[in-house]
This record gives sequence, structure tokens and C-alpha cells, in this order.
Amino acid sequence: MSEIISSAEAMEAMGATIIKRQMQDQATPAIIYLRGDLGAGKTTLVRGALRQLGHKGLVKSPTFTLVETYTLPPYEVYHFDLYRISDPEELDYIGIREFCTQQSICFIEWPDLGEPMVPKATLEISIEYHPQGRRLSVTTATK
Repeated sequence: MSEIISSAEAMEAMGATIIKRQMQDQATPAIIYLRGDLGAGKTTLVRGALRQLGHKGLVKSPTFTLVETYTLPPYEVYHFDLYRISDPEELDYIGIREFCTQQSICFIEWPDLGEPMVPKATLEISIEYHPQGRRLSVTTATK
């Protein structure tokens, strides 16, 4: 699927749609890779997904904290941003694989920077700049 997203509100709505479909089509754990340049809208998309799952509070980028955690029964949702890691082994030290359990949803920004330590994706989302906003492409990962 590929679609042009023209606003932050539309990006949030797409995040809600994607997570709704993901939860209908696939049992957890859901491991969702997010690819895109700085400011492309990755966290905005996650905000929409979290709202769909029932989160009412602030959603901030985990750029400096590495991971933000949201308890949204029956799920634990983890939003990772790997932009600032210097070595993929850092992920082993924090136990990234333990975060991605049968009751979790993991959004992972900049997954390429964490290879080979990041768990395999169930869904991959790419966001690119486009003259009318952003081009969002969604691919189901092959196992």
C-alpha cells in the first residue's frame, strides 16, 4: 500500500488505521519498523496508533530516551528510536528482545541502525517527503 498524506491529522488517522488492521490481521507481538528522514512524521504516525489503542496523554519522540513505554491493556506498547545509538550491541544491553513479547507492540524507528539486534518486523512503514506532503508505504514483512 502506498498513499500520499497531506497533514499531521491525516498521518495520525493513518496510524490509527494501520494499528487497527494490524491487530485484526495478526496476533501480537507486532513489531513495526518505521523508516523516514528526521521530521518525516514517524512519531506522528505512532501518536495516531496509540490514540486508536486508547492512549490519551502526551506522545513524545523517544529520540533522547531511546524508548517510551505505554501500558494500554491488553498490550504493552514500546516506541523505540534508534537514531542516537552508536553500536547495535547497546540494544542487547537494554534487552530489546525482552520488550517484544506476546503482549507487546513495538514501533522501531531507524531499525537499520540496530541490525542485527532488532527483532524481525511484522510490518514495515516508510515515510518519504513528497510535494503534496508525505508518501507513506506499508509492507507486510516476510518471515
